[in-house]
Formats: sequence, C-alpha cells, structure tokens
Amino acid sequence: MDGLLGPAEIRELAAGLGVSPTKRLGQNFVHDPNTVRRIVAAAGLGPDDVALEVGPGLGSLTLGLLGVARHVHAVEIDPVLAARLPQTAAERLPDLADRLTVHLQDALRLTALPDPAPTALVANLPYNVAVPVVLHLLATLPSLRSGLVMVQKEVADRLVAGPGSKIYGVPSVKLAWYGTAKAAGKVPPNVFWPVPNVDSGLVAFTRREQPRDGVPREAVFAVVDAAFAQRRKTLRAALAGWAGGADRAEQTLTTAGVDPRVRGEQLDVESFIAIATAAAAAGIGTAAARGAGVTAAGGPGPAGS
Repeated sequence: MDGLLGPAEIRELAAGLGVSPTKRLGQNFVHDPNTVRRIVAAAGLGPDDVALEVGPGLGSLTLGLLGVARHVHAVEIDPVLAARLPQTAAERLPDLADRLTVHLQDALRLTALPDPAPTALVANLPYNVAVPVVLHLLATLPSLRSGLVMVQKEVADRLVAGPGSKIYGVPSVKLAWYGTAKAAGKVPPNVFWPVPNVDSGLVAFTRREQPRDGVPREAVFAVVDAAFAQRRKTLRAALAGWAGGADRAEQTLTTAGVDPRVRGEQLDVESFIAIATAAAAAGIGTAAARGAGVTAAGGPGPAGS
C-alpha cells in the first residue's frame, strides 16, 4: 500500500476544502496513481535524494515522492492547499510524514530552502509559469543536480529542442546552459482533474559542471535574448542593438568563430558562450545585460517564449 490518491480521494479532498481548481494558478490535479508511479520511477531518485516539488496541490505526487526520497520540500502558493498537505501525508503515510516540509511561497520568489538541501526538482508545473520556474530554481539552488518536470507538451518540446529545429529558442538554450535535457514521455489529459485541453510532456534534465570562468550567466543570456528577439534575422542584424552596431556585432561574432550570416536558431549554447566571451573582451554587452530585463534566472517573460 503506497498511500497514493485516486480520483475519488482527490475529489473528496477538494470538496472538503471547498477547493475548485483555478486556471489562474494553473491547477490541474493528477488523479491517476499509475501516472504518479511512472513519474517517480522516471525521476530515478535514490534514498539520499531530497526532492523539491513545486505546486503539490492536493498531494498526489507528494505522496509518491515521500516513498522514495530522504526528504521532500513542497512549495505551494495556495494557503488552503499548503495547510492541508501535512495532514494528508500523516493520514496516508503516517510513517513517512516527517519527511515532508511544506513552504507557503511563490516558487518564483524563492531564494533559499532550509536543510536538507534539495538535490532533485520533481514537479507537475503550472503551464503558465513552467519555464521561468525551472530556470529560476536552477539559478537559485545550486544543490539541484537533476530534475523531472511535467509541463505542457508544447513547452516540453521547446525545452529539449536542439539547434536547427523550428521550435529551438530561448528556453532550449537557457536550459542547455545548466545541463542536458531530454524528453521522458507524454502524459494524456485524462489523468488530470480538471481535464486540460492539451497533452503534457515529461522533461528530464541533469546539471553539469560549468568551468566558465569570467563569463557570467547574465551576459550569456543577454546574447541569447537578443539573438531570438528577431530570430528571422541574421546574427549580424539581430545583435546590432546589443553590440552597439552591426559592424561591432559582426566583429564580435567573427572573433567568437561564429558566421555572422547565420541565425540564432542554428547555434548551440557553447557558441552563445563564445560570443559572450568575445564581447566581454571587447567591452561589449555589459550595459545590455543590465538593461535587457534579464532576471536572476535569465528567464524569458512568458512561459513559452
């Protein structure tokens, strides 16, 4: 008995709390235990892992994580759901409930977590903030070594897209800066309540060490943002505003070993790093990084941009 919630238990919990899932918070609750088991298995957590879950809702995935992780940090923005979650854990998994810490907080405003430090992000993320949340948490919590997130299928495809793809863009490059990502399966709408009108996808990622002395993340992400803001233009033209002119952009690109005639969608993350490095040596891009609206996470504004 793993204590997981089924459709009847999910609706009973929601009714008891007077909760109706809201589109504003992107609430679609997983009510299929087999889907939860599949996500937990795909996350590959070991007994020493500490899971970070964002948007636990009524606790479907939380209960699955408690069975395999050393500890679970659950970050929930809804005060009613956050208050109920420890009770649900105590009722369903009394021997494991002390592994859970619930944080009433907006994940996008999270700056730190108490010990034990999280090692893996495993979450069913609200579609409207999925990309900013992933990038923010990777930037803020260096202890995160891996992750498995469920997001809208379209967003999942963008996150794992490679150079040359039509859907390769800002999310693809920025996630690649932190590590490697791959698609880990599709999730049908009927495992959620309420049923969304889109498929979901699983994205697995693994952080890599980044020996990139002297190249701040913000500088690299400023180049990425500029390159894709006008993705149909060549890099010489797209980076003109960022570099202070098309000629300066071309010189920087040439120094970085990048053909000025190609478009941003043709470059991998290492090429963007090379451009930022060449720009820094020439005194280009520092003001752009400060003024381009790059966040601490380097995340784009809209979730799927």
